[in-house]
This record gives sequence, C-alpha cells and structure tokens, in this order.
Amino acid sequence: MENSIETSALSTAGKAAASLKTTVDGPQKNGETSGWTPSSWTTKPIKQDVVYDDRKAVAKALAKLERSPPIVTPTEICKLKKSLEDVALGKAFLLQGGDCAELFDYCEASMIESKIKLLLQMSLVLSYGGNKPVVRIARMAGQFAKPRSSPTEQHNGKTIHAFRGDNINGYDPDERTPDPSRLVSAYFHSAATSNYIRASLASGIADLHSPLDWGLGHVKDTAIKAKYERIIDSITGSLRFMRTVGADRASSGLETVDLYTSHEGLLLEYEQSLTRRLKTPATQRTGQVATKTADLPERESTSSDDGKEWYNTSAHFIWIGDRTRALDGAHIEYFRGIANPIGVKVGPSMAPDELVRLLNILNPHLETGKITLITRYGEHKIASLLPAHIRAVQRSPHHGTVIWQCDPMHGNTFSTAQGIKTRNFSSILSELSSALSIHRENDSFLGGVHLELTGEAVTECVGGSEGLKDVDLSTNYTSYCDPRLNEKQALELAFLVAESLRGR
Repeated sequence: MENSIETSALSTAGKAAASLKTTVDGPQKNGETSGWTPSSWTTKPIKQDVVYDDRKAVAKALAKLERSPPIVTPTEICKLKKSLEDVALGKAFLLQGGDCAELFDYCEASMIESKIKLLLQMSLVLSYGGNKPVVRIARMAGQFAKPRSSPTEQHNGKTIHAFRGDNINGYDPDERTPDPSRLVSAYFHSAATSNYIRASLASGIADLHSPLDWGLGHVKDTAIKAKYERIIDSITGSLRFMRTVGADRASSGLETVDLYTSHEGLLLEYEQSLTRRLKTPATQRTGQVATKTADLPERESTSSDDGKEWYNTSAHFIWIGDRTRALDGAHIEYFRGIANPIGVKVGPSMAPDELVRLLNILNPHLETGKITLITRYGEHKIASLLPAHIRAVQRSPHHGTVIWQCDPMHGNTFSTAQGIKTRNFSSILSELSSALSIHRENDSFLGGVHLELTGEAVTECVGGSEGLKDVDLSTNYTSYCDPRLNEKQALELAFLVAESLRGR
C-alpha cells in the first residue's frame, strides 16, 4: 500500500519542507512570510537541522505522514490544557518524565508498562505528600530525536554522522546516513505506544483500588518500600471507608487517570506533517485568559469563526529545546501557531528580557497554562540565574500565566574519568531543592518537575540511597544518549519532593 503513494500527493506545505530538507542553501523563499502556516517555518533560519540525500524519499515519507490519522485528538489536548491551567494557578502539580531518547525497540509491552507504573507510583507519592492533584505527562510515544553538539563524530579514523535518534538514523555506524523512511517508522511506533498506553489505562492499570499491583519492580530498599506501603495503607483505609458508605465506585477517578504524551519538537518536517486544522471541542473554547494585555505585539490569530485551530497531533505536549529557541528561528515560528500547550527550555544563556520577548511571541493572548518554562541551569548556577528570570516574568503581562518546571537533569551531566556520561543524584536533588526554595523566596512557586527516567534497573546516574559509584555504571548502562534515573532513584526523588511540598 505504501509503495502506491506518489510524491504528487504531497501538499504545497509538504513540498516546501521536502525542498528545505534536501538542500543546504538555507530557508526557502516560498511567499509565506506574511502570516503563519504550518510551513512558514521554512522561511526562517533553522538550527539542529537534518539534511537528507534523497529528495524524492523525503517527499514520499512526508506524503505518507500527511495522509495518516492523528495520534492524539483536540479533545485530549484541550483536556490537558485545562489541567495545566490548574497547575499554573497552583491547584495541581506537573510530573513529566521518561526516556532521554526513545528507541524503536522500546515499543514493547513490558517496557511501556514499567514506565506507566513508575509515573503512577511517583504521582501517587507526590499527590499524597503535596495534597494536590498531579498532572502526568510522559516523555513517550515520540521522544526519538535528540539535539547534538556536533552533527558528526569520529569512528575508526573516519568522520560519520552523529547518532541523532531512531527517527533520523541508526546507532550502528553503518546506519548513520539520515533516512527519511525512519520518519514514517517513528509515526507508527509512536501510534502503537500511544495505543498501548490508552489500552492499559482503560484496562485498569491505574486503578487506585489495587496500587500494590503496580509493584516496586527492582526497588529493594526497605526504607523506600516502607514509605510507599504506608501511603498505600492510608489510601486503602480511606477507600475501605468509602466503600462502606457507598461512595467508592461512584468516582471513576479512582479507577483510571489521564496520562499524556510529549516530546521535543525538533524535526519540524515531521511536526508539520501531523499538524491539522481541527475543530476545538465546544466545551473547551473558553480557557482562562489574563486580563492584562499591554505591550504585547500584534499577532495574527490562527483560529477562525468556524471554531477550528491548528493542532499538532503527534503528541499532546511538545517543547522547544535550549538549542533551538532563537527568537527569529524556525522552531519559534512553528510553535507560535499551534494550539497545543508547549514547553520552553530555559538555560543559562537565556537573558531575562529575551525570555519575556519569547513569551510575547508564543503566548500573545496570555492563556493561563499555555507555556511551561522548563528551567535547566545546573546546581551551581541556579541561584544566580533563576531569580532574575522569575522577576522578569513577574514584571511582564505574563505574570501568573506560566508554569515553572524544574529540569534538574540536563545542567548536571558530566563524564567520568573513563569517559562515561553520568549525573549525580545529589546534584539533581540539589538543583530541585534550590528551585523550590528560590521560588518561595521570590513570591512564586514551582509547578512541576521534568525528569529523565526509566522503570528499568539501569545504572546510569551515580549516588542515591543505593550508593552507585562510577565503577558501577557499566553494570547496566543501556542509554544511547543521556543517563536516566532508575526506578529506585526516581521514587526516592519523588518522596523527597513530596516532603518539601508538604513543607517539612
């Protein structure tokens, strides 16, 4: 069936993207610079780009993607937007986590289930400790591509393409040439993963009546087990009382939860191909908008009287990386036109006034919860950088509309003497603890955490209660990119955050 798809079926927007992705001559002047379209990013300078050798193969892949059904729906996206509005208002807490970079091989039942269960366990701990609902977003079902500091590397004396993620090229040195057919493979692996997540939730994997069924997997630490079991005992007692008075099964919220998907929106030709103009659910058209609108630039609206908006249907939530957030760049141009909630990585190179200008572009209508600011400084830099960013937003019309989320992973990466990339649990905890206290000191609050983690018993980050050291990393280091917290370390971090949220 796929072989019957002709490149002539590709839309005008798709052709613009295909042209750009097979040339190194820069942005194409296609006459779409005056207003936003899903392909207007092709008129802007782009970073972390991928250039393919075969234009016909690119066009064929994009044509297939354009014809494929959405992976997520506007109803789901709008439900997440409403939940994130609550996070921005301090009524809920955001937990976002998953692999640094997914592999196609991770699209397997047990690996998907282990991540779902870990996020459920962490959210249970955070909700119980913080006494507020937890919004769960997984770095799953599309988190394949990764930005790289260099597009090439040396291998056996030869220069080859760097591994950019399974949706671009293979990890094997013989598979490093960017292959556009991997874009289509990424779609089907994402769709299969999303389908299994939905099926698992519908089948009761998140039923609060049996949280012990989630298991503690590879966690052997008796202290963590005891803490977790105390929470379970308390919840079980409450449910037993509700069952006695007949209020138990009346609440469907006890039997399932929402789990949303996310990834970095790095490959714009892929994101564009899954961007659709769809009707916004009638019940979701009145989101909370801030009343102050002074000093914002005039931007054209991407919605119309027919109630339709442009939705990225590859995931519920996508974010802009620290390397691709140039104000005049292709990624900002694309992101400013979609209705999805979006994240922005905020690192040491972000000037406070630049942050405000970025918010003006991405959220001109001041939607509460539209933008999640994912700060990632490093434990030794956060104290000198975060306060200025908080104050800049507080002085702007965007005060009270953003979600502040801490990513304590990316600023704390280092290599051991043996050249193994790792992170220290104490540094991760230190940055997260600093974020909590700095927000309190600046009349703000931390709305969420963003973690790279896995439900597997990996040995990629040193430290934690199990005391992993540099020499232990080779025991089970499986990441092809950045190091992740294992199940025990992730749960330990959740307990520590919960205690802080409770004010201990």
